[in-house]
Amino acid sequence: MHKKYQAQIYVTLRPSVLDPAGTAVGSGLKHMGYENVERVRIGKYIELTLSAAGEGEASEQLHRICDQLLANPVIENYRFELTETPLPVEAGV
Repeated sequence: MHKKYQAQIYVTLRPSVLDPAGTAVGSGLKHMGYENVERVRIGKYIELTLSAAGEGEASEQLHRICDQLLANPVIENYRFELTETPLPVEAGV
């Protein structure tokens, strides 16, 4: 029987990669008077739901999904949080 999982995926640029969008936001914040902001990095947040036989299988699938589509492993890092979600109750059962 498969279980359903909710994944929250965070993709960020590797520390050695320049982040022009983060630099622009940081500059804008300083112009707005937020002098205490020292560094801004921009990333992506993705939510998805998948079904798998167990948490290990779901985690393996997520690593493949991130490596193949959601993140560029050359310049980006990713991490995810995986939570089992209850399956919907079928009507009449």
